[in-house]
Order: sequence, then structure tokens, then C-alpha cells
Amino acid sequence: MAGRPREFDYDQALEQAMRVFWSKGYEGTSMPDLTDAMGMNRPSIYASFGNKEELFRKALERYAENAQAFFREALNKPTVHESVSAFLCGAATSFACPESPRGCMAVQGALACSDDAEAAKLEAMGRREDVVKVLLERFERGVAEGEMSKDTDINGLARFFTAIVQGMSVQSAGGATCDQLRAIADNALKALPV
Repeated sequence: MAGRPREFDYDQALEQAMRVFWSKGYEGTSMPDLTDAMGMNRPSIYASFGNKEELFRKALERYAENAQAFFREALNKPTVHESVSAFLCGAATSFACPESPRGCMAVQGALACSDDAEAAKLEAMGRREDVVKVLLERFERGVAEGEMSKDTDINGLARFFTAIVQGMSVQSAGGATCDQLRAIADNALKALPV
């Protein structure tokens, strides 16, 4: 007679999977890494989350929800300068936070992958592109409110600041301190045409 299946906290298990993928990347993460972190066996993971690729997608979605909430809050400041400053400085603090893996999961998780991991790579690329969209929305508002000139290349500016924050993620993964990341943010802010 089979016993009752052990209950688990779906959100907690997904959080643990997210941290493993964030720390080790998609291809660097093994199923034993996931079973250990999540406290679940393979069949239970497959039944609850799908295969490794699907679990990565769900973990990246969870990460992106949190990141998007932060970005939207930061970019909702009264001025473009305050918004971009909050965005970059908040990223610096987050990327260097000792309680979390370093950097950004969307950058670190699946930047360079084999052909077998193409779906994970594309999913991460899509999440990185979301950052461009959020910045672009803020710059469009800056133009509409007269804070930025109508001839400002807001598309180029959104990509520029996305590249800065992605570079900060890489620097963080390489050991850069919060102060060093904030210095990058301060220098990048000088390029803001407001």
C-alpha cells in the first residue's frame, strides 16, 4: 500500500530552483543540483514542473516578475534622471546582494549555450529584451512630458542603459563590489541627456 505523497511548497521549491539556475546557469545545473535544492525527487519535479527546460522557464519567469516589479517602481520616479538613477543604483545593490546569487539571472542563466539549450537561451534573451521595453516606456513618457527633447534617440538610449545594467551583472558575477557597480551607474548617468 502506497503512502500519501509528501506535500511540498510549490513556491518555495520554485524559488530554490531559481537560485540554482541563477547561480550555475541552465547548462551548469544538473538534475541532482535541482533535487538537492528543491528537496524533491526527479519524478516529483517532472510531475510538478515539467522537464528541466520547463522548470528553467518557470524559474526565469519568477525571477522576471520580481525584476519587472523593481524596474517599474524605479522607473516611476518623478523625473527621468531620478528614474534611471534608481534603476541603475538598485541594480547595483541587487547584483551585489550577499543573500542572492550575483548578477542577473536573465544575463547569467543562459547567455552562452549549446544547440541543445537553444530554447533556454531564447527565453533568457526575451527576458533581457523586456528591460529595453521598460526603459523605452519611461523615455517615451519623458518626451511626452517635455523633459526630454523630441529628437532624443530613445531607442538607442534604452539599449544603452540596458547594456550598462547587463555589463554590471557580468561585473558583479566577476566579483565587483556594490561600490564599484554604483560607480559604473554614476558614470553612465552622465550620458543621460536631461
